[in-house]
Amino acid sequence: MSKKPYRVAVIGGDGIGPEVTQAALDVVRAAGVQVETTDYELGAARYLKDGFVLDDKTLEELRGYDAIMLGAIGPAIGDTRIPGGVLERGLLLRMRFGLDLYINYRPFRGVPGSIAQGCEFAIVRENTEGPYAGEGGVLRHGTPFEIATQGSVNTRHGVERCVRYAFERANRLSRKKLTLVHKTNVLTFAGELWSRVVREVGAEYPDVEVDYNHVDAACIYLVENPSRYGIIVTDNLFGDILSDLAGAVSGGIGFAASANLDPTKKSASIFEPVHGAAHDIAGKNLANPLAAVSSAILMLEHLGESDAASRITKVVQAFNGDVASLGTSGITKQLIGEL
Repeated sequence: MSKKPYRVAVIGGDGIGPEVTQAALDVVRAAGVQVETTDYELGAARYLKDGFVLDDKTLEELRGYDAIMLGAIGPAIGDTRIPGGVLERGLLLRMRFGLDLYINYRPFRGVPGSIAQGCEFAIVRENTEGPYAGEGGVLRHGTPFEIATQGSVNTRHGVERCVRYAFERANRLSRKKLTLVHKTNVLTFAGELWSRVVREVGAEYPDVEVDYNHVDAACIYLVENPSRYGIIVTDNLFGDILSDLAGAVSGGIGFAASANLDPTKKSASIFEPVHGAAHDIAGKNLANPLAAVSSAILMLEHLGESDAASRITKVVQAFNGDVASLGTSGITKQLIGEL
């Protein structure tokens, strides 16, 4: 049993989000970790109800928790009532930027039958800069002479703290390898900054092997030979794309976990499965909670509950039940039984 209860904000969100989040919390409690949860109604359903996305007061409340569990955010496919970017920038990116969650960490383990079967690697993505920072604008909108710009913001501070976290992760692996992924032959200014920082920080980690791939080559290698990777470190946009590809080659994004981290723990970090809201199966006991459970493992590691995290990891990796027939409740019950 954990020595103290952890205060966890729960944003179940939309579709299957509340179901898989509850399953993950049930498994956490079964592993002996005490959590006191507070639910926040945020996401597509809340926006459609009253137009609320996220305000300063709620953001500050979230900052004070030990962790945030997020289920899934988004409207049903084909629902056009929410303009693009409202939830992405107004909720998800605002939490990442406002709480300074500067690391997106996604570990991958190839499930049996996948391209990456037997492989374990992780992507460390810079999470608050790059093209997602919002630099840019539009001139002469709606005219034949319209101009749209979207710049990539890369600061020495932001790049270095991401790279340093990636090296620390790589240095813990049995196979100590870090690969920078970028497009330095075209994005020469940003690419040179990333390359230089990797060289300089890498000098402090002589045991870590350092490699470089252009992002297009990395897409090929992830499909052809994912075992070549240990830790991939990259910028916000490339990391977003590569993470989904890595999830696909590892068995599907239904198994992929994600952590948006403030390693300094000044703000609450967010832990979420990578999959979407899947409105079509919501409430039918069909959702696979394994990605949410794996995200909860990352939460426990971040909180220092390494024993519970290790025990849940073992039962998740050993799980061989029929997901379709067991359903959400059956999978959860089997995991708890093994614990």
